[in-house]
Parts: sequence; structure tokens; C-alpha cells
Amino acid sequence: MKVLKIFLLILLLASSTILRAKDYNASLFGICSDGMAMNTKSIQYAIDYIHDNGGGTLVFYVGRYVTGSIYLKSDVSLRLLEGAILVGSLNPLDYEKVNGITAMIFAAEQHNISISGKGVIDGRGFQVATNLVSLIHKGVVKDPLKYDRPSESIRPMNIYFHKCQHILIRDITLKDPASWNQTYNQCTDLSVENIMVDSKSYWNNDGIDIVDCDSVRVTGCYFDTADDGICLKSHAAGAVCSNVIIKGNRIRTSANGIKFGTASYGGFRNVTIIGNLVYDTYRSAITFAAVDGGFVENIVVDSLRVINTGNLIFLRIGERREGKKGRMKNISISNVYAEVPSTKPDAGYRYEGPVEDMPRNISPASIVGMPDARIENVTLKNIEIHYPGGGDPNFARVGLDELNKVPEMASSYPEFSMFKELPAWGFYIRHAGNITFDNVKLVCGRKDYRTAVVMDDVHIARFLDLKVSEPEGGKKTAFTSGCSEVEFITK
Repeated sequence: MKVLKIFLLILLLASSTILRAKDYNASLFGICSDGMAMNTKSIQYAIDYIHDNGGGTLVFYVGRYVTGSIYLKSDVSLRLLEGAILVGSLNPLDYEKVNGITAMIFAAEQHNISISGKGVIDGRGFQVATNLVSLIHKGVVKDPLKYDRPSESIRPMNIYFHKCQHILIRDITLKDPASWNQTYNQCTDLSVENIMVDSKSYWNNDGIDIVDCDSVRVTGCYFDTADDGICLKSHAAGAVCSNVIIKGNRIRTSANGIKFGTASYGGFRNVTIIGNLVYDTYRSAITFAAVDGGFVENIVVDSLRVINTGNLIFLRIGERREGKKGRMKNISISNVYAEVPSTKPDAGYRYEGPVEDMPRNISPASIVGMPDARIENVTLKNIEIHYPGGGDPNFARVGLDELNKVPEMASSYPEFSMFKELPAWGFYIRHAGNITFDNVKLVCGRKDYRTAVVMDDVHIARFLDLKVSEPEGGKKTAFTSGCSEVEFITK
């Protein structure tokens, strides 16, 4: 028995030695933490060494570690302890471009990779972009400078992973990229947990972009962004973004809170969005779009709280590519409380959302398909939305008897304000089928010249216990045109 205990002790000591051997101090490779020395080559050497020797973790202790583009490899983790900052080089030429993307941290076709710890990845994006503009003016870098800013593809992201498997991003702070913050393209088994994203130093600073990925979890994170907070995309016609859970996140943005479908060439399926908070957000809290020929189906939104946001829900089918109509069906949205202000909700952001599509009154939540591509099977249950009211009838008014004046705009970029003036203050539903409202409450702060709910070309709609509160209301709660099988039921 004594021999067995000694043998087990030896095994334990041996295993602990192996575990310790898998943690590599960055200083071991001459990686400098003074905030001045360029560490790109030494960090890459360390990653290659750890990969070639069976995997492990490269640990960064307190300090500022300056780098250009590096490539993470299979079975290698980066751990940034509290006080450690991985700092992007201010020279745009220190970043490499791969498959049309520029980034600080790349990974392509790798597995079992992670970035974790209480440290920070700081892209210093505003300064990098400003220096890039200088190089463009000097003729060193060729770029059209559209809208007086460099192309997204030559501004570095903080993270870009392509076709990787088993990824963990946990606890870190990601801040100030020059372009999108973090993009995961065609990846499988991705967990993004408890991270903080401070991403509002420049244009196009999305919080996270998930492109044609499968089995994704984004949980417990905080996003403060100049562009869309959590953004799902589908870039390939044969690909699908599927099996995604977005849970327990806080999102503040001068664009959309949770959005997918601007790039919708393939599709989106089986997405669950639960227990999230969206606030101080310029555009929609929730945007689902199928505008490039792809599909959106089997989506669940539950327990959403929205405060000081320009719009609650925008569901849209379009046709940005002629002959390529999208489809959308099986959407469930429940247990939602929202407040839409009369003022600009992102006022004070460094890069506020543009004042566009004016003049118009406050836009309603909207479900808008196309005449030959209806949005199908949408259920809204236990919803309460507070609007400011006070719509100005002297704007580009569309009356209830002239709904055909609302343009189709099939080829336009999908945003909630795209139609300018709409004839409803609460909900506008057009080209849709099998719509269910169950215990929906719409509250208007001041009298509005518009009707609470307007439906145009809707086939099969059920309103169970719809409640509308409006000072001096006195007019119809809902108006329908060209609709069939519409029921209003009071419980």
C-alpha cells in the first residue's frame, strides 16, 4: 500500500510538472513589456515554439507588449493576466493582409485555440487609421478614401479567425480596433464568454462579427461599439450561420444592438437570443434581414430589455441582387420591454449614427417583406413598447388611404428608417403571413396623428389581447388594407 501511495505521488508530481511546462512566460522568448519595443517576431516565435512542442499557453504578465500581425496556431493559448496589454503597432505597414483582411491576431484552419485572462488587447485604431490616411495622402498606400476614411480591408481588426475549430475567447477586454473588432469566419465550436468590448474609436467598429459559423455561444459580455454590437453575417451562398446562442449580454451602440442579415447570401438558422439588455442604441435593438438571396428561420428571442433605443424590431426581406429574394419564417419574440425616446439615443458618442432618412417621425417596429416573398410565422408574446408619440403630420405624411405611397425599396440597404414616414406609430406590418400578437401592449406618451398598428397585404393575423394606450386616442387601434383572415380577440 505504501508503494502504491509513493507511485501515485510520483505520478501527481510528474503531471503537475507537465502542466507547469505548458505555461510559458512571454519573457522567456525575449518579448519586451516596455510599450516601445516591437515584439511581432518574438511573439510569433513563441507561438511557433509552443505549437511545435505539443501545445501550451503563452502568458503575458503586467506590461505593454507592442506587436503587428501574429498568427495563432493549433493547441496554443494566449493568456493576458491583469495589467497585461497587447498593444497594436501605430504603423499600418506592420499589419499583414490575408484573403482581403487585415488584422493584429490571425488564425486560419487551426483548432483548440484560446485568448483569455483579465488583460487587454488594444488596437489603438484611431491612431492607426489616422496614420494610414497620412500614407494614402503621400501615395505610399493606394486607396480611394471613400467617405474620407480608408477601406475597411486595409484597416486592421483586432482578431480574425478563419475556418478554425474549438475556440475560446474569455474574460479579456478588446478595445479600439481600426475596423471591425473580432471576426470569426466559418468557424465551429466558438465560445465568447464574459469579455468587455470597448470599440468606438473609429468607423465600422462592430463589437463581434460571426460569419457562417456553427455552434457559437456569446454569453455574459459587454459591448460598447460605434457600429453594430453583435452581428451575424452569411458571406457564402452555400453556407449557413447556425446553432448560435446569444445570452446575458449588455449592448450599447450607435448602430444596431443584435443584427444579422446585411450580408445574407447563405442563411441563418437556429439562433437563440435570451436575457439581453440593449440601451443607448441609435438604430434597432433587433434587426433580422434576408436581402441577398439567403434565408432566416427558426429564431427565438426571449427576455429582452431595451432602454433608450431608436427602434425595437426590424424584420426585412429585400432583393439587393436582382432575382435573389430572401425568405424569413418561424420567428418567436417574447417577454420584451422597450422604451423608444423622442431624442437621439446615441447623442454624445464619438461617432454618432448619421442623421438620415429625414424628415420622418419616430419609426414603428416593423415587419416588412415583399409582395412575392412574405415574412411567415412570426409570434410576438408578452411585449410592452413605450413610444414618445407626438408625430408631426407636416412631415412626408402617408395616409391610411394611400399605403401604396410607401415604397418597396427592394434593393436598398436594410435599416428601420429606410421608408422614412410610415403610417403607424407602434407596428407596421406589410407583405407577411401568419402573424400572431399575444398580450402586446403599445403605449404612446403623447397623441400621435398615426394609427397604432397598420397592416398592408397580411394574410392570417391573430391579435390576442392587444392593448393600446394613447392620450386622446379615439381612433382605430389597427388599420388593415388588402388583408385576409385577421382576428382581434380580447381575453
